[in-house]
Amino acid sequence: MGPGEDIPAIVDQLTGHERNIMETMFAWVHNYEYPAIVLLLMLGIVGLPIPDETLLLFVGYLSFKGELSTALSLSAAVVGSACGITISYGLGHLLGARVPTIVGPWLHIDQTSFRTAQRWVSQWGKYGLLIAYFIPGLRHLGALMLGASGLQYPTFAIFAYTGAVLWSTTFITVGYLLGEEWVTSSTTLHHMFRWIGMGALMTVVGLIIVMRLRRPQRKSEKFD
Repeated sequence: MGPGEDIPAIVDQLTGHERNIMETMFAWVHNYEYPAIVLLLMLGIVGLPIPDETLLLFVGYLSFKGELSTALSLSAAVVGSACGITISYGLGHLLGARVPTIVGPWLHIDQTSFRTAQRWVSQWGKYGLLIAYFIPGLRHLGALMLGASGLQYPTFAIFAYTGAVLWSTTFITVGYLLGEEWVTSSTTLHHMFRWIGMGALMTVVGLIIVMRLRRPQRKSEKFD
Protein backbone atom coordinates (compact mmCIF):
# COMPACT_ATOMS: atom_id res chain seq x y z
CA MET A 1 0.00 0.00 0.00
CA GLY A 2 1.56 3.28 -1.08
CA PRO A 3 1.57 6.53 0.82
CA GLY A 4 -1.85 8.12 1.06
CA GLU A 5 -3.87 5.05 -0.07
CA ASP A 6 -5.16 4.37 3.45
CA ILE A 7 -6.02 7.99 4.23
CA PRO A 8 -9.51 8.14 2.64
CA ALA A 9 -10.66 5.13 4.69
CA ILE A 10 -9.67 6.88 7.90
CA VAL A 11 -11.27 10.26 7.20
CA ASP A 12 -14.25 8.99 5.19
CA GLN A 13 -16.72 9.92 7.94
CA LEU A 14 -15.36 13.46 8.35
CA THR A 15 -16.46 16.55 6.47
CA GLY A 16 -15.41 20.14 5.96
CA HIS A 17 -12.59 21.74 7.92
CA GLU A 18 -12.00 18.72 10.16
CA ARG A 19 -11.51 16.47 7.13
CA ASN A 20 -9.09 18.94 5.53
CA ILE A 21 -6.98 19.11 8.69
CA MET A 22 -6.87 15.32 8.99
CA GLU A 23 -5.94 14.75 5.34
CA THR A 24 -3.25 17.43 5.45
CA MET A 25 -1.83 16.02 8.68
CA PHE A 26 -1.61 12.47 7.31
CA ALA A 27 -0.09 13.69 4.05
CA TRP A 28 2.59 15.66 5.91
CA VAL A 29 3.57 12.62 7.96
CA HIS A 30 3.71 10.44 4.84
CA ASN A 31 5.81 12.95 2.92
CA TYR A 32 8.07 14.48 5.58
CA GLU A 33 8.00 11.78 8.28
CA TYR A 34 9.81 12.70 11.52
CA PRO A 35 10.14 16.48 11.02
CA ALA A 36 6.40 16.58 10.33
CA ILE A 37 5.68 14.68 13.55
CA VAL A 38 7.76 17.17 15.53
CA LEU A 39 6.15 20.21 13.89
CA LEU A 40 2.54 18.98 14.04
CA LEU A 41 2.72 17.93 17.68
CA MET A 42 4.43 21.16 18.63
CA LEU A 43 1.67 23.20 16.98
CA GLY A 44 -1.04 21.00 18.45
CA ILE A 45 0.30 21.33 21.98
CA VAL A 46 0.56 25.12 21.57
CA GLY A 47 -3.15 25.18 20.77
CA LEU A 48 -3.75 24.86 17.03
CA PRO A 49 -6.66 22.55 16.06
CA ILE A 50 -4.58 19.44 15.37
CA PRO A 51 -5.95 16.08 16.61
CA ASP A 52 -2.85 15.07 18.55
CA GLU A 53 -4.00 11.63 19.75
CA THR A 54 -5.12 10.66 16.25
CA LEU A 55 -1.74 11.77 14.92
CA LEU A 56 0.09 9.59 17.46
CA LEU A 57 -2.12 6.60 16.65
CA PHE A 58 -1.37 7.10 12.95
CA VAL A 59 2.36 7.26 13.68
CA GLY A 60 2.07 4.00 15.61
CA TYR A 61 0.18 2.47 12.68
CA LEU A 62 2.88 3.52 10.20
CA SER A 63 5.49 2.06 12.55
CA PHE A 64 3.53 -1.20 12.51
CA LYS A 65 3.61 -1.18 8.70
CA GLY A 66 7.35 -0.55 8.71
CA GLU A 67 7.05 2.84 6.98
CA LEU A 68 8.47 4.59 10.04
CA SER A 69 10.97 3.56 12.68
CA THR A 70 9.25 3.08 16.04
CA ALA A 71 12.20 4.46 17.98
CA LEU A 72 12.58 7.53 15.76
CA SER A 73 8.83 8.10 15.73
CA LEU A 74 8.69 8.04 19.52
CA SER A 75 11.69 10.35 19.74
CA ALA A 76 10.09 12.80 17.29
CA ALA A 77 6.81 12.70 19.20
CA VAL A 78 8.50 13.41 22.52
CA VAL A 79 10.55 16.26 21.02
CA GLY A 80 7.50 17.82 19.37
CA SER A 81 5.41 17.54 22.53
CA ALA A 82 8.22 18.91 24.69
CA CYS A 83 8.77 21.85 22.34
CA GLY A 84 5.06 22.68 22.24
CA ILE A 85 4.53 22.61 25.98
CA THR A 86 7.74 24.60 26.54
CA ILE A 87 6.49 27.31 24.18
CA SER A 88 3.22 27.45 26.12
CA TYR A 89 5.09 27.62 29.42
CA GLY A 90 7.37 30.33 28.05
CA LEU A 91 4.42 32.43 26.88
CA GLY A 92 2.80 32.08 30.29
CA HIS A 93 6.01 33.00 32.06
CA LEU A 94 6.49 36.03 29.80
CA LEU A 95 2.92 37.34 29.89
CA GLY A 96 1.97 36.48 33.47
CA ALA A 97 -1.52 37.64 34.42
CA ARG A 98 -2.05 38.98 30.88
CA VAL A 99 -2.24 35.46 29.43
CA PRO A 100 -6.08 35.29 29.16
CA THR A 101 -6.42 38.69 27.49
CA ILE A 102 -3.53 38.28 25.03
CA VAL A 103 -3.43 34.55 24.24
CA GLY A 104 -7.19 33.94 24.54
CA PRO A 105 -8.29 35.86 21.42
CA TRP A 106 -5.34 34.52 19.41
CA LEU A 107 -6.17 30.86 20.10
CA HIS A 108 -9.95 31.46 20.35
CA ILE A 109 -10.05 30.41 24.01
CA ASP A 110 -12.79 31.87 26.20
CA GLN A 111 -12.37 33.10 29.75
CA THR A 112 -14.27 30.12 31.17
CA SER A 113 -11.60 27.77 29.85
CA PHE A 114 -8.89 29.87 31.48
CA ARG A 115 -10.75 29.82 34.81
CA THR A 116 -11.06 26.03 34.56
CA ALA A 117 -7.33 25.75 33.89
CA GLN A 118 -6.59 28.06 36.81
CA ARG A 119 -8.61 25.87 39.18
CA TRP A 120 -6.77 22.83 37.78
CA VAL A 121 -3.41 24.45 38.45
CA SER A 122 -4.46 25.46 41.96
CA GLN A 123 -5.53 21.90 42.74
CA TRP A 124 -2.73 19.89 41.13
CA GLY A 125 0.18 22.31 40.73
CA LYS A 126 3.22 20.88 38.95
CA TYR A 127 1.71 17.36 39.02
CA GLY A 128 -0.98 18.62 36.67
CA LEU A 129 1.60 18.62 33.87
CA LEU A 130 1.62 14.82 33.96
CA ILE A 131 -2.16 14.66 33.75
CA ALA A 132 -2.89 17.53 31.35
CA TYR A 133 -1.45 15.72 28.30
CA PHE A 134 -4.34 13.25 28.45
CA ILE A 135 -7.01 15.98 28.56
CA PRO A 136 -7.54 17.93 25.31
CA GLY A 137 -7.64 21.64 26.02
CA LEU A 138 -5.64 21.41 29.22
CA ARG A 139 -2.42 20.44 27.47
CA HIS A 140 -1.55 23.99 26.46
CA LEU A 141 -3.68 25.86 29.00
CA GLY A 142 -2.09 24.05 31.94
CA ALA A 143 1.41 24.97 30.78
CA LEU A 144 0.35 28.57 30.12
CA MET A 145 -1.13 28.98 33.58
CA LEU A 146 1.77 27.27 35.34
CA GLY A 147 4.18 29.52 33.48
CA ALA A 148 2.13 32.53 34.53
CA SER A 149 2.14 31.30 38.14
CA GLY A 150 5.93 31.58 38.26
CA LEU A 151 6.77 27.86 38.35
CA GLN A 152 10.53 27.52 37.93
CA TYR A 153 11.76 25.95 34.68
CA PRO A 154 13.70 23.00 36.22
CA THR A 155 10.55 21.87 38.05
CA PHE A 156 8.44 22.42 34.95
CA ALA A 157 10.88 20.43 32.81
CA ILE A 158 10.88 17.36 35.06
CA PHE A 159 7.10 16.98 35.06
CA ALA A 160 6.34 18.31 31.57
CA TYR A 161 8.89 16.17 29.75
CA THR A 162 8.03 13.07 31.77
CA GLY A 163 4.42 13.63 30.76
CA ALA A 164 5.48 13.97 27.12
CA VAL A 165 7.18 10.56 27.25
CA LEU A 166 4.19 8.88 28.94
CA TRP A 167 1.62 10.39 26.58
CA SER A 168 3.56 9.78 23.36
CA THR A 169 4.47 6.23 24.32
CA THR A 170 0.87 5.38 25.25
CA PHE A 171 -0.75 6.37 21.96
CA ILE A 172 2.03 5.30 19.61
CA THR A 173 2.06 1.89 21.28
CA VAL A 174 -1.72 1.59 20.92
CA GLY A 175 -1.53 2.52 17.22
CA TYR A 176 1.24 -0.05 16.72
CA LEU A 177 -0.66 -2.84 18.50
CA LEU A 178 -3.91 -2.12 16.67
CA GLY A 179 -2.21 -2.29 13.27
CA GLU A 180 -4.65 -2.52 10.34
CA GLU A 181 -7.61 -2.43 12.74
CA TRP A 182 -6.94 1.27 13.21
CA VAL A 183 -7.76 1.97 9.55
CA THR A 184 -10.90 -0.16 9.30
CA SER A 185 -12.46 0.78 12.65
CA SER A 186 -11.82 4.48 12.87
CA THR A 187 -15.16 5.44 14.47
CA THR A 188 -14.95 2.80 17.17
CA LEU A 189 -11.34 3.62 17.86
CA HIS A 190 -12.08 7.33 18.05
CA HIS A 191 -14.05 6.53 21.18
CA MET A 192 -11.66 3.80 22.27
CA PHE A 193 -8.61 6.02 22.48
CA ARG A 194 -10.57 8.35 24.76
CA TRP A 195 -10.98 5.44 27.17
CA ILE A 196 -7.34 4.50 26.72
CA GLY A 197 -6.38 8.05 27.59
CA MET A 198 -8.67 8.01 30.61
CA GLY A 199 -7.11 4.74 31.78
CA ALA A 200 -3.62 6.19 31.49
CA LEU A 201 -4.84 9.37 33.17
CA MET A 202 -6.26 7.48 36.15
CA THR A 203 -2.98 5.59 36.50
CA VAL A 204 -1.02 8.85 36.60
CA VAL A 205 -3.50 10.38 39.07
CA GLY A 206 -3.15 7.33 41.31
CA LEU A 207 0.63 7.66 41.29
CA ILE A 208 0.41 11.36 42.12
CA ILE A 209 -1.94 10.70 45.04
CA VAL A 210 0.42 8.04 46.40
CA MET A 211 3.36 10.45 46.12
CA ARG A 212 1.43 13.15 47.94
CA LEU A 213 0.36 10.82 50.70
CA ARG A 214 3.88 9.51 51.25
CA ARG A 215 5.41 12.98 51.51
CA PRO A 216 3.84 13.93 54.89
CA GLN A 217 4.78 10.51 56.24
CA ARG A 218 8.42 11.08 55.34
CA LYS A 219 8.35 14.49 57.00
CA SER A 220 6.89 13.04 60.19
CA GLU A 221 9.56 10.34 60.22
CA LYS A 222 12.24 13.03 60.24
CA PHE A 223 10.75 14.61 63.34
CA ASP A 224 10.38 11.27 65.21
